[in-house]
Amino acid sequence: MKIMAENTRLYDLFQPDHYDVYLDINRAKKTIAGTTTINGHASQPVIKLNQKYLHITAVTVAKQPVPFTVKDDEEAVEITLPSAGDVQLSVNYTAPLTDTMMGIYPSYYEVDGEQKQVIGTQFETTAARQAFPSVDEPAAKATFSLAIKFDEHPGETIIANMPENHEKDGVHYFDETVRMSTYLVAFAFGELQSKLTETKSGVRVGVFATKAHQPKELDFALEIAKRAIEFYEDFYQTPYPLPHSWQLALPDFSAGAMENWGLVTYREAYLLLDPDNTSLDMKQLVATVITHELAHQWFGDLVTMKWWDDLWLNESFANMMEYVAVDAIHPEWKIWKLFQTSEAPMALQRDATDGVQPVHVEVNNPAEIDSIFDPAIVYAKGSRMLVMVRALLGDQALREGLKNYFAAHQYNNAAGNDLWQALGDASGLNIGQIMHSWLEQPGYPVVTAKVNDQGQLVLSQRQFFIGDGQDAGRTWQIPLNSNYPAAPQIMADQEVVLGDYQELRQAAGKPFRLNVGNNSHFIVKYDDQLLQDILDHADQLDAISQRQLLQDLRLLAAGQQVSYADLIPLLTRFADSHSAIVNAELYHIANSLKMFVTPGSAEEKQLKRFFNQLSQGQVARLGWLPKTGESNDDQLTRPYVLNAALYSHNEEAIKAAHQLFVDNREQLASLSADVRGLILKNEVQNFGSHELFDQLLTAYQQTTDPSYKADLRMAIPTTTDPELIKTIIGHYKDASVIKPQDLRAWYRGVLANNAGQEAAWSWLREDWQWLEDTVGGDMEFASFITVSAGVFHTPARLAEFKEFFEPKIDTPGLTREIKMDIRIIESKVTLVEKEQAAVNAAVAKVI
Repeated sequence: MKIMAENTRLYDLFQPDHYDVYLDINRAKKTIAGTTTINGHASQPVIKLNQKYLHITAVTVAKQPVPFTVKDDEEAVEITLPSAGDVQLSVNYTAPLTDTMMGIYPSYYEVDGEQKQVIGTQFETTAARQAFPSVDEPAAKATFSLAIKFDEHPGETIIANMPENHEKDGVHYFDETVRMSTYLVAFAFGELQSKLTETKSGVRVGVFATKAHQPKELDFALEIAKRAIEFYEDFYQTPYPLPHSWQLALPDFSAGAMENWGLVTYREAYLLLDPDNTSLDMKQLVATVITHELAHQWFGDLVTMKWWDDLWLNESFANMMEYVAVDAIHPEWKIWKLFQTSEAPMALQRDATDGVQPVHVEVNNPAEIDSIFDPAIVYAKGSRMLVMVRALLGDQALREGLKNYFAAHQYNNAAGNDLWQALGDASGLNIGQIMHSWLEQPGYPVVTAKVNDQGQLVLSQRQFFIGDGQDAGRTWQIPLNSNYPAAPQIMADQEVVLGDYQELRQAAGKPFRLNVGNNSHFIVKYDDQLLQDILDHADQLDAISQRQLLQDLRLLAAGQQVSYADLIPLLTRFADSHSAIVNAELYHIANSLKMFVTPGSAEEKQLKRFFNQLSQGQVARLGWLPKTGESNDDQLTRPYVLNAALYSHNEEAIKAAHQLFVDNREQLASLSADVRGLILKNEVQNFGSHELFDQLLTAYQQTTDPSYKADLRMAIPTTTDPELIKTIIGHYKDASVIKPQDLRAWYRGVLANNAGQEAAWSWLREDWQWLEDTVGGDMEFASFITVSAGVFHTPARLAEFKEFFEPKIDTPGLTREIKMDIRIIESKVTLVEKEQAAVNAAVAKVI
């Protein structure tokens, strides 16, 4: 990416101190009329403010017009002031109310058949400029006074970052904010319901949603939000800086959630849930999203990155803290296991592709800013880095360092090095030096552990690739976390000799292992002797270690450093594990075997028999419905094994699921949320009809339960009826059926269905321009490319993918994604060609 010269930032020319933002919003006409008055200091007479889609009618200083030039290509307006120095300027403008889910926008929903809308905002990364002219850069912190008028009718509520202090002539005036960045300004209005509480320290906490939802759906979020703020105030040893913390569920929302200071916005699915019928994994997901956003109220909002190149620091830190907080609130969930099944594998998979971005990326224009939101790197890998740091520091030094960091930088901005300095001062460790090797270079190492010809135990590191990779000789400072004291705490060299293996083994009395706890961002390749020793004692390993063993071997197989065929006997060995995280990895491997078979072939029938063999014992043990008092692991394991049983076409499983459907035909939403999606999928695949399709699609449109909606969205696209597939794709552009925020999931569902793949892929290519026009300004736009690459693994699809996307390779924000995804598909095509015969022979051998 291009490096942005310091002198091109608008903040260098003009430093705002305070904004008075007046907005008159007309939903019926879809217009905004605004006046923004800014107090600040101009370093020179000619300054620029950011604006996008604004029709500026006048700029005045001391009530006198001054010259201005709109520069749409720069998303700016250039203003000539009478002189440099302190100034107060006012900008009058109008703007459209758009449906892009960016800026100020309407969300659509229905109550009792009546169409309604709620207005909300989404300003990160650079969409505040669509609402009001500003220096729309993170470092340009200022205070804001909002005054908002709208086409109001009785029964409507308006909320914002700060409390409302009065209303006059239909204008709602809000308290002045603390110093903050433009992208954190937020407000919303409409017919909202709410539930409120208060923390021990007197912070008002509220959950807001449309009246399409049952009031009880707000309870879980309210409890988590209250307890999270109390936890963070204690952990950070820094009070929550605002009078209130509102959580708002928006029916249309492009991201998962957004940490606007004092008014956090969420997708409905990530805030609201039915306490009487929601699966444990969904509760965990909602809890971690809430605690992630609330972690940002300090780390991101109180102290903000200076520029977007340190975005990773905001997100990685919140990603780690969400687990720290939920673990404190619900210790019985053992939430760090979720970190092992979500963040760790996502980061390891993505970061092994040559061309991946480093965690810390230089960034220039707005399209590039959005493109660095690679969740596997910015969130998952970054949070692994910080978990690594936490393990090195311990919580006492971490908390001390954070307290000092907040005190030094509150209401201002900081860079990554400021955090390392604070943590280093608190711990006496050179954190910056250790982190530099992980943040500034892409990828991660595989550490090879082997006994050499002289009987010495030797470790060596080199970059790990899945697919072709250019080895640049990179090395990392690796926290080894070994169970043998002979291994150093940090491995900085390419190779290290630990000593005579037999002596070390005898002294330790257990197999040699590295990365115990799986907190460091590397994988291990043990030689045959060391691996066999671990496998011989695998029953003594804890669940994380068993899972890690399978995970590392899967990645080594994907990187063609071991044979995929060698993994198959291990699946049989661990098939009866009672650990959900072991089963998650086991079925990750098992599902990846599907790429080695052609649908409908004898090899696929053989693979289905293998799936039946893997799952039948667990299905018999767990059954279809949750049992009173069963463990969390059993609850979380059940969907994996039932899904495998359905894929294997196990007649008893199909029959049992069908009976549950028949028994609950009139109240499908009341089916146990743990298995509801699988029951619906079974019905669509094995008992499908046009009547059933219509019933489920109608339920999808009508239900307000986000969890049930997700189950329907997963099940409906698995139909094999070509006519129904055509109907689904026909709804892709109809926002009244499929909201743009949910389109990617519907696209992926049909694409992953062999019967629908051609139709979905044709749609993407034919309607790419429409897609770009509809969600192109969204940071998730590039993920349509990602999900396509995730499904494709044949030479024919690779050729089509390249033919379509290579001409788009220079599109800002898509370049890295296209290049990486071509490599990802190429690596799978090569792997299948090389391993197909051996994998299918290995499957035949174990069934």
